[in-house]
Amino acid sequence: MTWASIDLNADLGEGFGRWRLTDDEELLSVVTSANVACGFHAGDAATMRRVCALAAERGVRIGAQVSYRDLAGFGRRSMDVPADELAAEVAYQIGALEVFARAAGARVSYVKPHGALYNRVVHDEQQAGAVVEGVVLTGERLPLLGLPGSVLHTMAEKAGLPVVTEAFADRAYAADGTLVPRGRAGSVLTDADAVVERSVSMARFGVVTSHCGRSVGVRARSLCLHGDTEGAVALARRVRGQLEESGVRVEAFV
Repeated sequence: MTWASIDLNADLGEGFGRWRLTDDEELLSVVTSANVACGFHAGDAATMRRVCALAAERGVRIGAQVSYRDLAGFGRRSMDVPADELAAEVAYQIGALEVFARAAGARVSYVKPHGALYNRVVHDEQQAGAVVEGVVLTGERLPLLGLPGSVLHTMAEKAGLPVVTEAFADRAYAADGTLVPRGRAGSVLTDADAVVERSVSMARFGVVTSHCGRSVGVRARSLCLHGDTEGAVALARRVRGQLEESGVRVEAFV
């Protein structure tokens, strides 16, 4: 499936205290949706407030990027968190961000798991169910952004929550359509030309070349541009520019 339009999202607010990782202000001039760190893998109250204010000012949709409680590991270490505890922590993170979104005159529009949690809920029913339960606890029917065909999306739809499919411009894909784990060589693409070309291919034709050279179908309504890589802002601008030149309308999915 291809789309006449596509959303561009990026992970933002991934700093802590005086330390900043992402160029939030510049990226918010390019993307249409902002996945804001909610304090468990990165982010703090002041950062969340600042990013929400900037996003609202620019008309960028605000999403809660929920994670395992793993500041030291940046949320990239898989954890066996009891389902009830994980559901409560997901709801807690969304609620924290909602305060700052409302203060900026906006709302939290969707939820996206981060890092190890994102990869885990592709196939783990217990952890996926806990994330869905956490969203339901908020009392809002917030869309869940995630990998096409994931267990998370299956369980979200059963719970009556909207789902939004996502692709990654700079991540290598396995032949089954999942992401190549970050620990493996070549899991993150650094060739800007290749990232731009893949972005257009996924947006226009719904296909991407996998790590092993095979074509993989990717049904993506949103395209993720990582903000924590070198040259992220320039690359994001190139991707958006090429998408628009190729006739793809760039707009938020909500």
